[in-house]
Amino acid sequence: MKRTTFVLLAGILMPGLLTSLSSAQTTTVQEPSLGSYARAVKKDKKPQPAAAKKWDNDNLPKDDTISVVGNGATASADASAGEAQATAGSTDKSAVQPGQSQEQRQVIYDQWQQRISAQQAQVDLLQRELDVNQREYRVRAAAFYADAGDRLRNSAAWDKEDADYKQKIAEKQKALDDAKQKITDMQEEARKSGVPSSSREPAQAEQ
Repeated sequence: MKRTTFVLLAGILMPGLLTSLSSAQTTTVQEPSLGSYARAVKKDKKPQPAAAKKWDNDNLPKDDTISVVGNGATASADASAGEAQATAGSTDKSAVQPGQSQEQRQVIYDQWQQRISAQQAQVDLLQRELDVNQREYRVRAAAFYADAGDRLRNSAAWDKEDADYKQKIAEKQKALDDAKQKITDMQEEARKSGVPSSSREPAQAEQ
């Protein structure tokens, strides 16, 4: 009876023991597989790019020099030009200076009068050219309007010629006005330079 009972107990326990052994073997076999998988994933993982470096007051280089070009150079050139003009103005030889002798002052007076006289000569030339243009226009217009047949035949041609004459006269008149204004400006500049009124007038041409 006892033997039969032992055999029955052995038959019941044996399948459980076999199942436990099988599970242990499966676990033991699977563990290396999981470790290999983890190593493979770590190997395939690509390194992330380094973050861009940010500069601030703490890590800025303190020994490096900074090169400045462009506006800085232009500003320097402008300043030099301004200094040169100021120096030139302080030694202006066209103005009467304190302490000059009468002979030195007379040289300045004569220089101003020569400049003004040369400009007056230009005015006189422009005035003569304007007078010639106006006289030619009057003669041509009188001849055209005096001939009724010419007016009928050449009306379109005269219109163009008339416009050309008027444009030429207008341009010459403007040049004359500008030349006269330049004389006025020169005389005012001479006055500020200490030149007397007698030397600010154009020299009389010799007859």
